[in-house]
Amino acid sequence: MMLVQVSEWLLDIAFALYVISSACFAFVLTGKNWKGRDPKEHEQRIGRLAYWIAVVGFLAQGGYIVSRWIAGGHSPTSNMFEFMAFLDFCIILAYLIIYRIYKLTVIGAFVLPLGVIMLGYAYVFPKEVTPLIPALQSYWLQIHVTTAALGEGILAVGFAAGLMYLIRTVPQDTATKGTRWLEIVLAVVLMLVGFIIMDSTFVRLDQKTVFEMPKQEMDNMGQLTNVTVEYTLPAIVAPANSKIVKPGPLSPWFEAPAWMDGKDAARKLNTMVWSILSGIVLYGGLRLFFRRRLGSVMQPSLAGIDPELLDEISYRAISIGYPVFTLGALIFAMIWAEEAWGRFWGWDPKEVWALIVWLFYSAYLHLRLSRGWIGAKSAWMSVIGFVIILITLVVVNLVIAGLHSYAGM
Repeated sequence: MMLVQVSEWLLDIAFALYVISSACFAFVLTGKNWKGRDPKEHEQRIGRLAYWIAVVGFLAQGGYIVSRWIAGGHSPTSNMFEFMAFLDFCIILAYLIIYRIYKLTVIGAFVLPLGVIMLGYAYVFPKEVTPLIPALQSYWLQIHVTTAALGEGILAVGFAAGLMYLIRTVPQDTATKGTRWLEIVLAVVLMLVGFIIMDSTFVRLDQKTVFEMPKQEMDNMGQLTNVTVEYTLPAIVAPANSKIVKPGPLSPWFEAPAWMDGKDAARKLNTMVWSILSGIVLYGGLRLFFRRRLGSVMQPSLAGIDPELLDEISYRAISIGYPVFTLGALIFAMIWAEEAWGRFWGWDPKEVWALIVWLFYSAYLHLRLSRGWIGAKSAWMSVIGFVIILITLVVVNLVIAGLHSYAGM
C-alpha cells in the first residue's frame, strides 16, 4: 500500500509541474513584449524553463508508472484512471521529442494544457489498484493498450499543431464557415474541461444520488440483492423505471430511454449531458468575458509563427503516430481478441470506433500524399481526427455499453 501511495504522490507532483509549465508557456504567449525585453530572448528563456519543468514532471510521472506497475503486478493501463494517466504520459513524451527536434517553444502552450486536461480527466475515475479481471489477465494488456496509447499520444501532438495552424491562419475579422467550425472545436475541448471541473467539484462535495433499479443481481455471498446505482454528478437523467433511494442536490429532469438497460447506462448518459452543458457554459462565459471569438483572442499570440512549420509538425506527428496506433489499436487488439474471445473482430463499440479512427487517419495520409491536401485542409483533418479520438475516449467509454465497458468503471 505504501508503494501505491508513493505512486499517487508522484502523479500529483507531475500534475502540479505540468500546470506550472503550462502557465510558463502561457506567459510566453501573453508577455513577449513586457518590460521592454527582447521578445526572442524572453521567449527562449521562459520557454526553456517551461520545458525543463515539463521534463521533471515527466520523470515524476515515469516514477508513478514504475511504482504502480510494481504495486499492482501489471502494467497500469487496466482501467480508465490508469489508461488516461498513461495516455497523458505518452502525450508529454511525444511533445518532449518534438520540442528537441524543432525547438518551437509555443507548441508547448498547446500540448502541455492538453496534457493537464487528460490527466485531470484521469483523476475523476477511481484510483484504487484492483486485481485484473479475467479478460485482462494476459501479456497482451501491456502490448495492446500501451502501444495504442502511445499512438494516440503522438496523434495528439499532430492535433495541437493542426489547431495552432488554424488559429494562426483562419481570418478572424469576419464570421466565416472556418471561424464557426474553429469555435466548435474549441467548445468541444472546453466540454472536457467543464466535465473535469464539475466531476472534481461534486466528488469533494460528496452529494451522491442513489437509485434503485427494477432488477436484482447476485452479491458476493450468492444472495439476490437489489441493484443500486450511485451518481456523483447531480441527476439530470434517471435510470428507467427506477426509484430514488438517496436524494441528491437535483431532482431528475427525465428518465433514460428504456433500451438503455445496462446498470450504468443512465449514469453514463447523465455524465455526458453534464459534459455538454458545462462546456457550453464555460465557452459562453469566455465569449462574454472577451466579447469576441476565442480564436480571435488567441490568434495574435501566434502571429510570428510560420504556418508551414506548424503544418510540417502536424504531418510528421501523424505519420509517426498512425502506424503505432495501427499496431496497438487494431493488429495487437485483434490478436488478443482471438485469444480472449475466440474471434478477431466482433463489432464491439470500442472496436468499431478504433476502426473509424484508423480509417480517418488513413484518409488523411492518402489525401495529403496523393491529392496534395496540405495547409488548411490537412490541419482540419488532424483536428477532426483527434476529436474522433476524444469521442472514443469519452462518449464510447462512458455512455455506450460493450465488451470494453470495464474501462469506464
